[in-house]
Amino acid sequence: MTSRIPLILSAFLVGAAPLGATDGSQPTTLTPAEAWQANPATQFDAGEVALEDFKWIARPVVIFADTPADPRFRQQIELLAARPEALADRDIVVITDTDPSARSDIRRKLRPRGFMLAIVGKDGGVKLRKPLPWDVREISRSIDKMPLRKQEIRDRRLTE
Repeated sequence: MTSRIPLILSAFLVGAAPLGATDGSQPTTLTPAEAWQANPATQFDAGEVALEDFKWIARPVVIFADTPADPRFRQQIELLAARPEALADRDIVVITDTDPSARSDIRRKLRPRGFMLAIVGKDGGVKLRKPLPWDVREISRSIDKMPLRKQEIRDRRLTE
């Protein structure tokens, strides 16, 4: 699974952008899921993606705040950036929303009040909501208890 581990930690703090072709042809526009698969450290803005973009592909962890300057938001981003390999191992895609006035589809669906961390399963269902930052270990433990994740672990053991 080392191919999914991001090489540059700073890329975790950069939003998704279409990847350009390297052969001189027209730039290629990737879907959000394809961009995430190319670089699991990619962080998306909630206004640019939908939860459905990642259904059965990744587990969105959505971080809401009323402003990017919110200390809880900054702490949460730092906590996630500290262990990108654990996020990649669990197929976690990070989505942020720090603009309540933009009224993104994800914000309308999850209805946060101030800071909120939400874990969404691969099936698209909201699995957990937290009003305070969580470190990657806590997020990982929560995900590892999910039935689909348990199945993924069993399947991995059989193929090793």
